[in-house]
Amino acid sequence: MEIFTIKNVILYLLVINIIGFLAMLIDKKKAQKGAWRIPEKTLFIITLLGGGIGTIAGMYMFRHKTKKLIFTIGFPTILISEIVLAVYFKFFFKW
Repeated sequence: MEIFTIKNVILYLLVINIIGFLAMLIDKKKAQKGAWRIPEKTLFIITLLGGGIGTIAGMYMFRHKTKKLIFTIGFPTILISEIVLAVYFKFFFKW
């Protein structure tokens, strides 16, 4: 049984992006309440694991971390890098 089917990859990306989106929502709500926050490192890990679309969407939808340059530049940079790498491996790296 093959694990890395297109269906499984799409399912994984869907789930990790929902997690990223929800992480931004939860962190925003906790910030408003002055409660314990999700570490910034964790938000970046979610983005690095493929959740860039979700974290970016959450960042702008909830207006969270939008004044921090490390997020407004970092999240899109990670996402674009991952897309470029995926295209590279798909078209130029034959298994």
